[in-house]
Amino acid sequence: MTQIRGKLLASVAGLVIGLAAGGASADQLLTGSITSASGQKLEGVQVSAKKEGSTITTSVYTDQNGEYFFPPMADGKYHVWAQALGFHTSKDTVELSATRHEDFKLAAITDPEERYRQLPPEMMVAALPEDTAADANIKKIFTNECTGCHTPGYPLQFKFDEAGWNKIINLMKVVPGSGVYPGANAKVSQIIEFNRKELAAYLARARGPGETSMKFKDRPRPTGEAARVVWTTYDLPLNPAAGAGTLGLKEPDNDGSDWSLGVTSKLGQMPHDGGMDFDGNVYFTNNNPNRLATIGKVNAKTGEVKWLKVDRPDGLAANAHGLTRDANGDFWFDVNPGRRSLGKLETKTEKISVYQTPANMSPLGGAVTLDVDGKGKIWASAPDGAVRFDPVTEQFTDFKSIKPYNSPKGTGMTYGAAGDRDGNGWWAQMALDTIGKGDIATGKATEVSLPSIKEQMDRVTPKAREFYENYNELSFNTPVPWSQGPRRMGTDKNADVLWVGNSWGSSLARIDTKTGQTSIIPFPDPTYQPYHIAVDQHHNVWGNLWTADRIAKYDPSSGQWTMFDLPTRGTEIRHISLLEKDGVTKVTVPIYRDSKMGVMTLRSEADIAALKAQVK
Repeated sequence: MTQIRGKLLASVAGLVIGLAAGGASADQLLTGSITSASGQKLEGVQVSAKKEGSTITTSVYTDQNGEYFFPPMADGKYHVWAQALGFHTSKDTVELSATRHEDFKLAAITDPEERYRQLPPEMMVAALPEDTAADANIKKIFTNECTGCHTPGYPLQFKFDEAGWNKIINLMKVVPGSGVYPGANAKVSQIIEFNRKELAAYLARARGPGETSMKFKDRPRPTGEAARVVWTTYDLPLNPAAGAGTLGLKEPDNDGSDWSLGVTSKLGQMPHDGGMDFDGNVYFTNNNPNRLATIGKVNAKTGEVKWLKVDRPDGLAANAHGLTRDANGDFWFDVNPGRRSLGKLETKTEKISVYQTPANMSPLGGAVTLDVDGKGKIWASAPDGAVRFDPVTEQFTDFKSIKPYNSPKGTGMTYGAAGDRDGNGWWAQMALDTIGKGDIATGKATEVSLPSIKEQMDRVTPKAREFYENYNELSFNTPVPWSQGPRRMGTDKNADVLWVGNSWGSSLARIDTKTGQTSIIPFPDPTYQPYHIAVDQHHNVWGNLWTADRIAKYDPSSGQWTMFDLPTRGTEIRHISLLEKDGVTKVTVPIYRDSKMGVMTLRSEADIAALKAQVK
C-alpha cells in the first residue's frame, strides 16, 4: 500500500477575521421583550446580536411571554436586530456593560413583495401551485431538476415573463451541479429540455409580471424546544484563492442575516462539511482548489480562522469534501493531493497525515462522505462502492457496488457512506435508488433497493412515462420524478438501524442493518429535501434540509418532528454533525451559500429559568 505519511503541518496562514469575543472584561446578559405595534407579545421572534468588529453572531428566540434571553456575552457595543416573518426587521445598537434590557416593537409588512422576499426557500416552493396533475408534475420537475447548484429560493425571489424564464432554463439545462457554465458544447439535460416549455409557462404564472398563481400559507413561529436554542454563526473569509495573506472579496451587503434582503448570491468558496472538536472549536472542509485552505479551523471564542493545508503538486491547497470525528476527537476527511486519499487531522497538534488506497484499489471518490463505525474503523465513499480503513493496521478494504458505476440507466456513483455498530459499511447509489452494504465478516457486498414513489409514477402522462422509462442518463442531478434519491446517511450506533436522507423523495429510509427491512418515513412537508443524516445517543434522527433554511429532528419512538429555523437565508447546508458532551447537545452545520459556520446549542427549560433568575 502506498502511503503518504506526510506529517503535513498546518499552514502558518492563521488569518484573524474577528475580534475577540471575550477578553478581560466580565460577560454580561442581554434580555428584553418583543411586541407588535399594537402591543401583542410575540413568541418565536428571532433576535440576533453581533459585537462591533466581530465575526460572531448570536441568535435566540422569544418565549411565550415575548421575552428573549441571550447567554452571557462580553461587554462592548453590539448591533442587535429582531425579525419575524410578516414583520419589518427592527434594528438597534446597544452598549453592553451590565445586564441590559432592550425591547423591540415590530411593524407588520403590508407590501406583498416585501413579505415574499423575506420568506425562506421552502415556503416559496410550498406556495407553487399543485392543484392539478399537470401543475403537480411540473412542480416536481422544478424541485428535482432546478436545485442541483442553488437553493430554489434564489431564482424564485425574482420575476420574469415566460420568455425570460425560458432563457434562464435554456442556460441552466447545460449547467452542472457545480453551478459553473461549462461552455458552448455542454451536454444538455434531457429531462429539463423535455419539460422546458411547460416549466417556463408554469414559473411565469407563479413568478411573472401578472397575477400570481402561488398560494401562501403562514406557519407558526418556533415554540418549545425550537425556541430555546442558541445559534452561533461564524463569518468565514470569502476567497482564500486570492493569494497568501489575502482575505479576498469585500464584505457583502447581503450575507443572509437580514431576511428583508432576500436570498443572497453564493458567497465565497467555503464551507462544505464541518464539525466541532471536544474543546468547542469548529472545523470545515474546502472543496475548491485554492492557495491556502484544505481545512479551516475556527476558534469558537474569538472567531479567528486558521488555514490547515495539504499541498498539491502545483502548489495549491488540495481540496477536501467529507469530514467526520472519531472517538479521540480527531477528524478524518478525504483530500485530493493528486489522487483522492484519506486524511487525518490530529486536533491537539494540528498534524495531518494522508493515506492512499493501493494502486489496484479504487481511490476515494464519488460525493465523498465519511463515518466511523462502532469498531473504530473509517468508512468512506469510493466511486464504485466504499472503502474501509483500519487506523491501527493502516490497511484498506474495499467493497464494490453490485450495480456497476456505468449502469445502463445512468451513473452508479456512490454518494453517502456510513458504518454501523457491528463494523459493516453502507453506501448510497443515489441515481439508482440503491443502498449497498459491505459485510465485514464475509467480505461480500449486498444491496437494498428503495421503492419508487408510486404517486409520482401514476401522475405522469403516458408520453412522459415512456420518456422517463427510456431515459438512460440518471445522475444525482437528473432524477426521474419518482426517484427517492438516497443521499448521505447515518447509523444509530446504539441500535441496528441505518437512516438515509432521500433528497428527491423528501423522506427518510429506515433500514434494519440485520435484516435489510426498509420503511419510508415522509417529511412533514414535501418541499423538505434532506441531504445528510446524523443520529444522537437517544436514537433521535437529525437531518439538514439543503433547500430549506431549517434542520429537522425526528423522534422514532413518538414519530414526532421538531423543526429548527436557521438564522440566515439561503443556507444550502450539505452536512450535519453532533457533539453530545457534558449533557449538552451542539449541532454543527456548514452554511454553504452564506460562507458561515453555524452551531446550534440546545437549551433546557432549566437553563432559561436560570437566566431569568439572574436578570429579574
